Amino acid sequence: MNAITHEELGDPETLTRIRQYEMAFRMQASVPELTDINQEPEHIFKLYGEEARKPGSFANTTLMARRLAERGVRFIQVYHNNWDHHSNVGGRMPDQCQDVDQPCHALITDLKERGMFDDTLIIWGGEFGRTPMGQGDGRDHHIKGFSYIMAGAGIPGGQKHGATDELGYAAVDGVVHVRDLHATMLHLMGIDHAQLRYEFRGLDLRLAGVEPARVLHDVIG
Repeated sequence: MNAITHEELGDPETLTRIRQYEMAFRMQASVPELTDINQEPEHIFKLYGEEARKPGSFANTTLMARRLAERGVRFIQVYHNNWDHHSNVGGRMPDQCQDVDQPCHALITDLKERGMFDDTLIIWGGEFGRTPMGQGDGRDHHIKGFSYIMAGAGIPGGQKHGATDELGYAAVDGVVHVRDLHATMLHLMGIDHAQLRYEFRGLDLRLAGVEPARVLHDVIG
């Protein structure tokens, strides 16, 4: 019907609508093959761990992330909840770390073996850290000092950047603001954060924010 409409009116937006529907169909049709991890060889499950066979586990979603990446998906988020440790740090943290340890190593190893590591940026972290002082038997939300892990995209491995004070309360050396992280991510994607901007209500808006941001060349090499 859209094709008939285009023949009658010649509106190029109708062709755009057709392409959008066709893309949506291709995306939906690809889902059964994408999510069928039974196609993976046995050594992949040994790499990611047996939890990778369990839908919804961190290992399973990490393996799914690799399958998405090798099929051309540009941005993938793997979410792992239950890090809000206001209580029972000693009881919950070991399980949380066990969930993520092997799959994270497996993802990096897997991407390297497939020749995808240098073209993929992996970022591991959250929106804030936890206080160095106790909150009962847990820790409170904290934005003064916390860490991110970056791997791939040509970033030299085995390095650390920055440090907190002697109490672990606030970043004091090599301080990185979230806008610096965003500017660096855009740089690794070939985008100049200072040029990608638009005016809105008197502000010169950018994806990295309106305040000056810097690319972390000392981190990414």
